[in-house]
Amino acid sequence: MMAEAKDFEVFSNVEGTFLMYKGLPLVREDNIICYGSLDDEYILQMTIMSTKKDGDSEVPDKILLQLLKTDKSLPDHERIVKQDMKVGFYDAFEIGLIWLERYSTAKK
Repeated sequence: MMAEAKDFEVFSNVEGTFLMYKGLPLVREDNIICYGSLDDEYILQMTIMSTKKDGDSEVPDKILLQLLKTDKSLPDHERIVKQDMKVGFYDAFEIGLIWLERYSTAKK
């Protein structure tokens, strides 16, 4: 299931402009990529642990993937629901989307 350009849109608000994927924000700051809304119970956090050269570009290689509860009243270690290390952004994001969907629909 390859993401196509039509799946993405750019969303602007007072706080800035960021990418939307399937209706949820996809935000990167330095080596951390977050996907999901803080209004939901869970978000996906992907930390780029290493990169590799692909032609003239640096691309993410090892990714620490974490499904996190958005409840800020919990200590950080209790917010982690699932985590795994993946190689390649695509594989990490694909697994993360599955986790996010399963946990989000399990509560409904």
